[in-house]
Amino acid sequence: QVQLVESGGGLVQAGDSLRLSCSAAGYTFSSGTMGWFRQRPGKEREFVAAVFWTGTSTDYADSVKGRFTVSRENNKSTVYLQMNSLKPEDSAVYYCAALLKGWGAHHPSSYNYWGQGTQVTVSS
Repeated sequence: QVQLVESGGGLVQAGDSLRLSCSAAGYTFSSGTMGWFRQRPGKEREFVAAVFWTGTSTDYADSVKGRFTVSRENNKSTVYLQMNSLKPEDSAVYYCAALLKGWGAHHPSSYNYWGQGTQVTVSS
């Protein structure tokens, strides 16, 4: 049974940092792409960042480039999202997701498995 479990969300002030973690189990973690998405109330789920299976290739939404860093530790089956210089508009539920094969890292429909989400709230 595949499980993705996010942690690390919370309430912070603008300009602060948070590090999200996502632990995976139940499949071959090292062979897939891992993505981070977020969803604000009343909005569609949007792409934030992705890290490909090697860990050296990454992709980011324009809105987070230069502030967020995605990484993975395949030996721990864990993916991270380091979020710096947080803004109130970063407030959302953040989800990690696993894309086992193929392309389309920006598209939620490409992903096979999802975590339950973790809330990030940034106060101004």
